[in-house]
Amino acid sequence: MTYDHADLRRAAAAAVRAPSLHNSQPWRFRLRAGAVEVLADQQRQLAVADSTGWAVRIACGAAITNARLALAVAGTPAEVVLCSDRAEPDLLARLTPGPRRPATYTETDLAAAIPRRYSNRRPFWPDPVPPDVRQRLVDAAGEESGWLDLLVGMTALSGFAEIAQSADRVLRRDLTYQAEMSTWTHADEAPDGVAVPAGAPVPEPQDLLPQRAFSDRRRAPGRDFEPEPLVAILGTAGDRPHDQLIAGQALQRVLLTVTDAGLACSMISQPIEVPAARDQLRRSLGRSGMPQMALRIGYGRPGSPSRRRPVEDVLVAD
Repeated sequence: MTYDHADLRRAAAAAVRAPSLHNSQPWRFRLRAGAVEVLADQQRQLAVADSTGWAVRIACGAAITNARLALAVAGTPAEVVLCSDRAEPDLLARLTPGPRRPATYTETDLAAAIPRRYSNRRPFWPDPVPPDVRQRLVDAAGEESGWLDLLVGMTALSGFAEIAQSADRVLRRDLTYQAEMSTWTHADEAPDGVAVPAGAPVPEPQDLLPQRAFSDRRRAPGRDFEPEPLVAILGTAGDRPHDQLIAGQALQRVLLTVTDAGLACSMISQPIEVPAARDQLRRSLGRSGMPQMALRIGYGRPGSPSRRRPVEDVLVAD
């Protein structure tokens, strides 16, 4: 059994809805020998913010999860092989067809959440996330060989906030980093990057967590952004390129579970991008593994997904 061009388009159409740093969309897709292949697009790797390729692999891992779900709902789930080919370093994964079967209820629900998932950078409401939903999120990461730690109590939350704010200050002082980010911030309807209306309100000194400066919108005077948000740290056992692809798959499964549960979410990558902050975060969690992303989760006002490039732009001829 092999995949065909219809399967390639189906997988790619879902995969491009995955998140990526600054919505850079650093992926390509190819049909070769009956398999759908996921490749990194090195031309879209952020030279300053992602000099190691970590963010590219996280994004492509998330794209793999979407592609898997789309193929499963079509009746031919994929068996995934993560690649490490020195002769073709851009090749990250091969999705080969497994035995045909109906999609599970979970696959159907998560696939339906793909077009509705987006990063919500606005303040969330104070309603707490129920315990059963929290457990679903933890389980979702575990099903993809990742782990998810939910920060409980103000002591843990304040400790994380200090690390995140410190990392954010480091990045704000880096003029080349800020210049690169500005090139991915758009006031028009560009097919990539972050639209200005999608940015969070301008940060204020009393804010607990850092926010990217994508917007110049201000909130009402005296309004705290969020007094006690739910913060989760997603990680993996190691930090090799292979682990980062696993992290991306786990991240996307968590994000789709968040969406399916009616929650909102945004990612906080600053403490991951700064090596000293990342190591401090790892030690604060008491984990032997490595944190790969921080998430802010809650109930929020509905928004809309960011734009994506046409599927034709990400398909590669064999």
